[in-house]
This record gives sequence, C-alpha cells and structure tokens, in this order.
Amino acid sequence: MTKQRKLKLHGFNNLTKTLSFNIYDICYAKKPRHRQEYIEYIDDVYNAERLTHILSDVAEIIGANILNIAHLDYEPQGASVTMLISEEPIKKILPNTETPGPLPDSVVAHLDKSHLTVHTYPESHPDNGISTFRVDIDVSTCGRVSPLKALNYLIHSFDSDIVTLDYRVRGFTRDVRGKKHFIDHKINSIQNFLSRDSHNRYQMIDVNVYQENIFHTKMVLKEFELDNYLFGTGEANLTAREKKTITKQVHREISEIFYGRNISRI
Repeated sequence: MTKQRKLKLHGFNNLTKTLSFNIYDICYAKKPRHRQEYIEYIDDVYNAERLTHILSDVAEIIGANILNIAHLDYEPQGASVTMLISEEPIKKILPNTETPGPLPDSVVAHLDKSHLTVHTYPESHPDNGISTFRVDIDVSTCGRVSPLKALNYLIHSFDSDIVTLDYRVRGFTRDVRGKKHFIDHKINSIQNFLSRDSHNRYQMIDVNVYQENIFHTKMVLKEFELDNYLFGTGEANLTAREKKTITKQVHREISEIFYGRNISRI
C-alpha cells in the first residue's frame, strides 16, 4: 500500500468537509392504529436522547470537544439535535485514505471544529398503509480529518432500507509555498469508506462530480423479505392476494424514494 504524502500547510487547514446522510425505513401497517403505533414506536426508539448519544459518539470518533447541545422532541412526532464542536489536542490522526472508518465498538479519530445535526421525519400514507421514517444527518468539519470516517458508525446505528450520501469539500487551504489546495485527501467514491458488510447488504450507485469535489452515493437493500416490512401483523396472517398487493406497494415506495421520482400507476 502506497503511503499518503503529508501536506505541509501554511497555517490552519480551513477546508470545509460536509457529509449529508439521509436514511429511510419503510413499513406496511395494515390498520390505522398500527400506523399510529409504528410512528410512536419509531418516535420512541429515535428520540432526542438517543440521537444525542449517537452524535456524541460521532464527536468522539472525529475527536471533537462538544461545546453545546440543543435537542428537542417535537409534538406530535420527530426530534432534532444540534451540536457545536471544537478541536482538541490531537492524539492520533486517522488517514483520509479510501478505507472504512471505525465501527461502534472501536471509536477513534480526530477533527478540528464545526457542527453536527440530526433531524427525524416519521410519516405515513393516509390511504394505503405505507409508513416511512427519514433521518437527516449532517457532519461538517474544518480541519484535517474527513467526516467520512464517521460513516460506518452512522450506517450501523440505524436500520435503513435506503441510504443517500452526499460529500463535498469546499474552500481551499494553502501549503507552505502559497499554493492553494481545494482538497487534501484522495477520494474516488464514498463507497470506499464503507465496510464489507455494507457492500454485501446494499446495492450502490454513484453520481460524482470530481472537478467540483462533489460525491454522491445511493444505497438500497439487495434482499427483500416481506416480514421485515410488516408492522402489527405477519406474512403468515396474509392471503396470497394481500401479500402480492403489499409487496407491490412496498417495492413502489422503495423505488420512488431511491430514484427520486413518482412512478405512474399501472
């Protein structure tokens, strides 16, 4: 493996690196009370307290001091957490090579300063029993370490049917000769920062604009088991016709979210 050459900078590395991370969980809840129970379940599992814990772990992964936390559980549902963070003395720097970051049981790495945010959006379709849960997370850093090193931990912290990832490096920093650098680490794809189990579980596609240091990856589960999408009932309690109808509805929801467009009814 080729060792990455260390960039000698003039002053502080003021490149801004932002990871925007969206996850979607989809389910079918047959009756209105089941839909309400699903929303309440999701709202309880991903409340502001748990999201604060997740972001605190992310701050630890990227080596940040937490300066301030604002968190709120909304009525009737949803939650938000915002953290302001700052640099700390650097003990060990993770390289920005295209390799997966740490998992939840091995939290290491470091960052300079910026912020972390998370917002949740539970909702349900009023007619066809489909309910979805979306989480939006932003990890923005200024300094040497890329927030992509927190990606493995975040993906393993949520049960996700669909994941969309945006990573962008903005601004520039100067080396000791005064030359501008608009990115300070090699990256060909966000996929290279994901662990093997994520590659095995998800189908992935990239849309990258290398000239602008913009990277986009979409992920969707490869395997489909209807029982994993049912809330308040099980596949064994459904007729063959119901199974077919619900499977079609869930597949449609997944496809529309993954491709970002409505699909005409047949």
